[in-house]
Amino acid sequence: MKKIIRSFYLLMLILPALSATAQKYKTIEDTAKLNKEYVNVTNDIVDLTAKLTIAQNDLPGYQSKARDAENDATTAATASSDQASKAVNGSVKEAKRAKRKANKAYGEAKDSRSANGKVDKQEDKITRYKLDIKKKQQRLEALDVMRTAINAKMLTDSIPQIRN
Repeated sequence: MKKIIRSFYLLMLILPALSATAQKYKTIEDTAKLNKEYVNVTNDIVDLTAKLTIAQNDLPGYQSKARDAENDATTAATASSDQASKAVNGSVKEAKRAKRKANKAYGEAKDSRSANGKVDKQEDKITRYKLDIKKKQQRLEALDVMRTAINAKMLTDSIPQIRN
């Protein structure tokens, strides 16, 4: 049973590799399709690069907003703590002020968490764009290999063979 499971997993690892090594474009007639895909992939890389640049330029703004929100949250929490300590031996009015300050501190903490979430999303977006660009560049390299193979085949087909 273990051998069957291991061979199944091995087969699952090998199958994608077989399809990845097979060339999609092999003949001279496929050159137009290859060129079309080449242009599409190149355009995708340009678009992704532009999006990546925009995302990277926006990141410092998100980070500064997150730092400001964190500072505001810290300040509000400190003020709330001070007011709460005053309200312990104070009047009802002091307790209401403490409650308001606590609510404000809670809101500031939520804003800070939200700002940090936006920074994380922006960093994830940048990582995703970089990964997509890498995949597209690998596809472009594969298309270059296919183009070279077609050109080599064209060259060998055009040279007359010497017969004995």
